[in-house]
Amino acid sequence: MNIKTILFAVVTLFAAFIAKAESSSVQVHHQSIDIQGVDVFYREAGSAAAPAVLLLHGFGASSHMFRELIPKLAEKYHVIAPDLPGFGQTTVKPGVQFKYSFDNLASVIDAFTVAKGLQRYAIYVFDYGAPVGWRLAVKNPEKITAIVSQNGNGYEEGLSAGWTDIRKAWAAPTPANRETLRQFNSLDMIKWQYTEGVQDTTLLAPESYQLAYAAIERIGVEVQIDLLLDYGQNIKQYEELHKFFRSHQPPLLAIWGEKDPFFLPAGAKAFKRDNPKAQIKFLNTGHFAIETHGREIAAEMLKFLNATTKP
Repeated sequence: MNIKTILFAVVTLFAAFIAKAESSSVQVHHQSIDIQGVDVFYREAGSAAAPAVLLLHGFGASSHMFRELIPKLAEKYHVIAPDLPGFGQTTVKPGVQFKYSFDNLASVIDAFTVAKGLQRYAIYVFDYGAPVGWRLAVKNPEKITAIVSQNGNGYEEGLSAGWTDIRKAWAAPTPANRETLRQFNSLDMIKWQYTEGVQDTTLLAPESYQLAYAAIERIGVEVQIDLLLDYGQNIKQYEELHKFFRSHQPPLLAIWGEKDPFFLPAGAKAFKRDNPKAQIKFLNTGHFAIETHGREIAAEMLKFLNATTKP
């Protein structure tokens, strides 16, 4: 084989690679929609005719955490990731009185799915996104096609000793106990939640926790304290969630950063108690597993959704 033939083959292969990359490129749209007096910001990609996947972020984050996952999923799925009220780019309209509770967050997101025409959808829940997603599932079990829980707790045994101060505030919501919760919203504490349990912190993009902190400063720390105080109401609803799992047995993948300082591996394993076919996978990282193990999560999620979600 002469050099011209080799060069032609290389150029042909490179051109094919570029063409494939271009044909598979996904555009992510950034929009807002008025839901109950709340301007809900969301990211959306993929064909509206494809099976839908709703991504729900948690504390110290926003839909920004899904920036790399969305294009991977959108090759085959209609992917929508809203910012929850109190986070990211979502804002309550001037003059609208909005109580920051998980019931109200879920009400807004439920109405959001209706406005977006999501009749059936899979959910990815993380951290605060879990109690929001659990409410959607319990209320509309027929709409949920599959569940991916990435450090999204649903069992008492999943709560670590890191909740001690918060539990005290639940039991006695005094001004002093409420003030104790302010510490969880400092830049150092938010950064710690990203870095704790992470073997190689150079994999973490600093913009992630910086943007989360900037949103808290912009929207107000009292909002976050209200939600921390209200989190105890989620535990009271666990039994309803477990009944949903037992009755409907939804396809479920729990993929967990096993060194999470707040949600223990026991919380992931517990899913099997009520949903024996649940798939449980652990990653050697912390709470924000998607920031360090995004490729692994995307691969596992695509394999899971491809096997369980039908058009």
